[in-house]
Parts: sequence; structure tokens; C-alpha cells
Amino acid sequence: MGTETERKFLVVSGEWRKNAKGTLYVQGYISTEKDRTVRVRIAGEEGFITIKGAPDASGISRSEFEYKIPKADAQQMLDTLCHGTKVEKTRYKIPFAGLTWEVDEFKGANAGLIVAEVELPSADHPVTLPPWAGAEVSHDGRYANASLSKIPYSQWKQDAKKCQTPKR
Repeated sequence: MGTETERKFLVVSGEWRKNAKGTLYVQGYISTEKDRTVRVRIAGEEGFITIKGAPDASGISRSEFEYKIPKADAQQMLDTLCHGTKVEKTRYKIPFAGLTWEVDEFKGANAGLIVAEVELPSADHPVTLPPWAGAEVSHDGRYANASLSKIPYSQWKQDAKKCQTPKR
């Protein structure tokens, strides 16, 4: 069984941009139930379908099964099977302190939100935060991509927005 263990942080500065090259992601959700999500994604020129289970007791680990599918199939699923707002973002992979951080700069209805996540080998794995990582939002469901497809960042009340748009 595949397991995903990740922590998520708001991005508070643009320092991460040095030499960063990103890939455009467009994703949608076929299912966003409490105990499972089914996501379709196009990342660059590749299509994927991903099934994720409910978080475990740590709140940062859950089962995950991801499969490559033809891009045309992914596009058709995005166009016909997904509900809510499509989540659009550019993902940048940034190495830091022995781990690969994924910085997501959201576009469209979620523009203005920049979040960094780091995948870990275990829930208790130590993490050294890069200087551009701010508050942890791993346990704040609003920042889950599935949630952003239902209530995009642009619809949040101004006082509820925790992140600051970093200087470029």
C-alpha cells in the first residue's frame, strides 16, 4: 500500500525562487468525501489519477495510490467528471536540508496563495525549515487542494487569509 506523509507551510518570502523552474499543474476532483479523494491531474505533459484515503492519527499520513494515465484521458476527466473549481498552480521542486520541498504558486481562483509542502519518510521525521517557510498549515483543512477546489482562496474573507504574498 502506498503512503503519503507530508507537512505543509505557508511561504513568507520569495527567496525560494532562485534558480527555480516550475511545471504547470491543473487538477480536479471526482470525489472529495471525508475519508477519500479521487483526483485527476495534468502535470506538464503527463496525466495522473490519484486516490487518497483519510489521514491517520498523526494527521499528516494517509494512503495514496497514484497512476499515470494518458494526458488525453486526464483532460477528458477534468472536463466531464470533476466538480468544483479546477486547481491551477505552478509547482517548483526546491532541495533544502536533504529533502525536496514542493512550492505551489496557485493561479486562477486561488491566485495569491503560495504553499510549500515536504514529503517525509515518516510522521516523526525531523524537518529543518527553509527561511522562506512560515506558519505550518498541515492540520488546517482549508489549505488542502481538494478544499481549494470547493472554496477557492479568492473567496476567503480577507481577515481569514493567513499568508502574505511574498515579494518577488
